[in-house]
Amino acid sequence: MTHTTLISTSDLSLHLTDPDWVILDCRFDLKAPDWGEQQYLRSHIPGALFAHLERDLSAPPIPGHTGRHPLPSIDELAQTFSRWGIDGGIQVVAYDSWPASGLPTAARLWWLLRWLGHDAVAVLDGGFTAWQAEGCRVQSGDQAHPPRTFEPRLRLEWLATASEVERLRQDSAYLLFDSRSSDRYRGENETIDPIAGHIPGAISVHYSENNTPDGHFLPMKVLRQRFKALLGDVPPEKTIFYCGSGVTSAWNLLSLAHSGLGDGRLYAGSWSDWITDPQRPVER
Repeated sequence: MTHTTLISTSDLSLHLTDPDWVILDCRFDLKAPDWGEQQYLRSHIPGALFAHLERDLSAPPIPGHTGRHPLPSIDELAQTFSRWGIDGGIQVVAYDSWPASGLPTAARLWWLLRWLGHDAVAVLDGGFTAWQAEGCRVQSGDQAHPPRTFEPRLRLEWLATASEVERLRQDSAYLLFDSRSSDRYRGENETIDPIAGHIPGAISVHYSENNTPDGHFLPMKVLRQRFKALLGDVPPEKTIFYCGSGVTSAWNLLSLAHSGLGDGRLYAGSWSDWITDPQRPVER
């Protein structure tokens, strides 16, 4: 069975020694970038490798020209995935530790792999928080896998540029969703980026609303009802999601895909990219 959106702790526990599975620990904290790796070395799911948001899943930002977490090049991503032992026959599982601590970064890895054509990737429902709460086995120290050759099959249509967002936000056939908290959306409590507010026309849909307080995803039926209400008659492929830097918006895209409705698009540069151009409009 191929897992393409979510996987349970019980299902993952059956495959810890499977050579055709790769588990990736994505824990990360914006305020302490080394925190996730330190936690990983101390304790992680057996066999898991560590994926660093800023070293592995993002390119270095260029102040004033890009968002905070720009996408790596396709060649760089392919090299990273190959180093982790991922090819077309590998089932990948990504996890983080949100909501107990850190940022929900596992969906960023999920989106990157699927963007490059690798569908067999799932996020651990409940993350490392649930894994620990259920008393599942852990180990410490660094891990490695024999390298394989990852061959990208790029889905260009899944990525939206700033110019497309500027054009499509004014098109009634499309919907633009802001995945940040509602206070940041309104411009009332901006603690990360230098300009507060949101892209005009965007609808506030905080990523955390897809989950229970303990971090598990809402049932598929509930997610489906939630997104059907949000989308109305607009098909998922005509939706664009953004957040602060293109990380937590992937959580909404994962939730949409898990609902069974389809796949939306990502404005990867997101708000931190949008505001690099003073000519782009801002609404509060």
